[in-house]
Amino acid sequence: MKLKLHQIDAFTDTTFKGNSAAVIVIDEWLSDKLMQEIAIENNLSETAFAKKIDLNTYEIRWFSPITEIDFCGHATLATAYVLFEEDSSLKEVTFIAEAVGSLKVSQLDDGYIKMVFPNRKPQKVDKIPQELIDGLSIEPKDVLVNQQAYFVVYPKEEDIYNIQVDLEEIKKLGPLDVTITARSKEYDFISRYFWPANGGVEDPVTGSMHTGAAPLWAERLNKNELLAFQASKRGGFLKCKVEENHVTILGKGVKYLEGFIIV
Repeated sequence: MKLKLHQIDAFTDTTFKGNSAAVIVIDEWLSDKLMQEIAIENNLSETAFAKKIDLNTYEIRWFSPITEIDFCGHATLATAYVLFEEDSSLKEVTFIAEAVGSLKVSQLDDGYIKMVFPNRKPQKVDKIPQELIDGLSIEPKDVLVNQQAYFVVYPKEEDIYNIQVDLEEIKKLGPLDVTITARSKEYDFISRYFWPANGGVEDPVTGSMHTGAAPLWAERLNKNELLAFQASKRGGFLKCKVEENHVTILGKGVKYLEGFIIV
C-alpha cells in the first residue's frame, strides 16, 4: 500500500522550529495497529490520519510514538495546512474527533490558521501529588488540573527555563501530563509541556494544552486575547482568544517534507 505523507512544522513560520507533525489523508481507516506502527516509524510528536466524510468535513485521529492521543492541536493545524494547500478554494474545514467532538478550522488571509477548540480551563487541585513534587526541582505550590494535564504556575519566568524535571516521577502521573507556566515580560505567558507517559520527553509546542493554559491566564491577567510562547528548544508561538465555551488558537505552519510511504 502506498500512502502520501506530509510533514509540517506547526506553530511557526520558520522551518526547523515549532512542532513537527506527519499528516496522512486516507480514503478508509487503516487498522489501529498499522496507524500506531506508522507513528512509531515517523517518530514525531504526532502523526495525524484524516478521513473525508464530505466536502469539508473529516474525521481525524492522532497517534504519538507511544499511543493514540485524544486531542492534538499542532497536528490539527498541520492537517488543515495540507488540506488548504491542496485545495485553494477550501477556506474552512471541520474535524470530528471522538474525544473532543467538532473542531472548526479556518484559513485566514494573513496566513494564520484559526482553530476553535473547547475551553478546558483547569481547576485548583485539592492535594498536590507527591510524584509532581518529586518530579520538579522547584517546589510546585500553585497547581491546577484538567482532563489532560497538571498545570504548575511559577512566580518567575526564569523558573520555566531553569527547572530540572525527573521524567520517571512525572511518568507516574499518567495518563495526565505536566505543564509548567509563568507570566512573561515579552509575551503574556510562557509554558513547557512534559508527557513521558503519552508521547515522549518534552513536547515542542502543544496546541491542546493551551485550551487549559489560555483560560488560566485570561482569568489571572484579566484579558481574553493572549500571546503565548512555548519555551522548548524549538519554540512556538500561539495567539489565543478565550471565550466562555471555546478557546480560539491561531498559528502558522511550514511544509518540510512531502512524499510516499510503502506499508
